[in-house]
Amino acid sequence: MKKGFYTIIAAQFVSSLADNALLIAAIALLGAMHAANWFTPLLQILFTTSYVVLAPFAGAFADAMQKRHVMLAANALKAVGCAMMLAGVHPMIAYGVVGIGAAAYSPAKYGILTELLPPQRLVAANAWLESATVLSTILGTAFGGALISPYVQHLLHARQWAFMREAADVAMFAVMLVYAAAAVINLGIPDTGARYANRLREPKRLVGEFVDCFNMLWRDELAQIALWVTTLMWGAAVTLQLLVLKWAAVNLGLTLSTAALMQGASGIGIALGAGAAAALVPLARSLKVLPVGIAAGIVAAAMAFYGKWLFPPAAGIRLGDHFFAAYILLAYPLMIALGGLAGYFIVPMNALLQHRGATLITAGHSIAVQNFNQNLAVLLMLGVYALLLRANMPVQWIIVTFGGFVCAMIWLAKRRSEANARRVDLRAMIGE
Repeated sequence: MKKGFYTIIAAQFVSSLADNALLIAAIALLGAMHAANWFTPLLQILFTTSYVVLAPFAGAFADAMQKRHVMLAANALKAVGCAMMLAGVHPMIAYGVVGIGAAAYSPAKYGILTELLPPQRLVAANAWLESATVLSTILGTAFGGALISPYVQHLLHARQWAFMREAADVAMFAVMLVYAAAAVINLGIPDTGARYANRLREPKRLVGEFVDCFNMLWRDELAQIALWVTTLMWGAAVTLQLLVLKWAAVNLGLTLSTAALMQGASGIGIALGAGAAAALVPLARSLKVLPVGIAAGIVAAAMAFYGKWLFPPAAGIRLGDHFFAAYILLAYPLMIALGGLAGYFIVPMNALLQHRGATLITAGHSIAVQNFNQNLAVLLMLGVYALLLRANMPVQWIIVTFGGFVCAMIWLAKRRSEANARRVDLRAMIGE
């Protein structure tokens, strides 16, 4: 890998760690406010709206400046969102500000890889990036869960700090410092030398170009498949992140701080799957992983039928004064398996879309179109999830519906890919 690549990975790791800890802290703040359950997906909806609204401009913004500077400014804005929550601004509004920073960060984060590395290294680079993101997810959710634990709340009550009334306030302050650290790391990323015309002064033209780029990617026989499945899996991943917390509470009886560890287990699986994809799946064979996505949907649906009722109350392991129930211990392999399938599937698809997008249009515009589609899927899927919670549908049936939808959509994408392959040489389009 070229000089500076590992600095990019470090910056992504620290920023993503803060993102995951922030989500747990923001949910805890809503809980402290006694907000209804369906407010949790609304929190993510406001965050994601920035990606959709700013999509025509985020790519141009990433292309108009050195991407390291874009990443620095984005992390600084995320820190401002944390400060707003500490100052008493409603979490929904402040989390939306963090979403603006995230919308600016994403095109720069992925776009800089295509500027720094040749196409043959993109699968490996994405595996590194995905593994760093997953490790940060594990540590970030655990970090956020620890900061909102009853132990921290007890310390706050004992010390009576006026500016920190809840454990979530401590978490918010800590996350703000982590975002500041990520911004500092961004300064160490080298200039790739890539330069694009500054189009930010032409907003109408930007919208028109974005529509053209959108249509170009969806018309391309190769890009449309990668865009289809990454859009689906991104929407599914964000929804599943919240579903796992709900599933762990209902099926396993876990608290929020403990349920956050289940997300970490899926993160371990994603890291393992991403590493396997980097070693076993060259860019030219990336479309061969489509059946793995169907398998991920099946495992996700199977979660609905797993719970503490499957085991006798005494089943488990006792270590000293602590008893670890069997139904909790065995839930971790299930989450690791789900994450492993998702990681093995999504890394080659991301690399394929980045390569094809950079070939057809600029890297920044390609990532912006990808973000628009993926986060539109997040809005739709989270909106449906919020409505199902509002209608009091049991979480088990929500999970079955969710897994079945993922399976059906990836099966359709596989059929479309096979039809495209009969018309054009997809391997030649990849360039290998």
